[in-house]
Amino acid sequence: MRHQVKGRKLRRPTAHRLALLRNLVTSFLEKERIRTTLAKAKETRPLAEKMITLGKKGTLHARRQVMAFVRKEAVVTKVFDDLGPRFGQRPGGYSRIIKLGQRMGDGAHLAMLELVGSEFKKKEKKKKKDKGKSAKKSK
Repeated sequence: MRHQVKGRKLRRPTAHRLALLRNLVTSFLEKERIRTTLAKAKETRPLAEKMITLGKKGTLHARRQVMAFVRKEAVVTKVFDDLGPRFGQRPGGYSRIIKLGQRMGDGAHLAMLELVGSEFKKKEKKKKKDKGKSAKKSK
C-alpha cells in the first residue's frame, strides 16, 4: 500500500525528473500555456503555482527562491513584475489543466496547462491584397 506517498516518478531517475519539472515550470511561466502529458501537467501545476505565490510576496528572499528553481532570469523578472501583480487578489488556483485526448503514437493522455486569464484567442485572418489588379491600374 502506498500510504502518504505523494508525487509521480514519471519513470525517470530523481535528477532527470527534477530537471524535467524545472524546465516545464520555466516554459510554462514564460509562455503561459504548454501542451504536455496529463501526468506531467499534474506534477508541474503545484510547482508553478508556488512560484507565482512567491512572486506575489515580492521580497528578496522570494526572488532568490524562484531563481533557485526557474532556469531563466527573464522568467523570474516576469513572475515578479507581471504574474505576481496580475494574481495579487487571487488566493491560489492560478492555472488550469484542460484534457486534450490521447496522443496518436503511444496513446498517452495529453493535457494543456494554462494560466487563468490567458484563454485562447483566435487570430483574425489577414485580408489578401489584390496585387495583380492594383499594379495594372497604377500604370
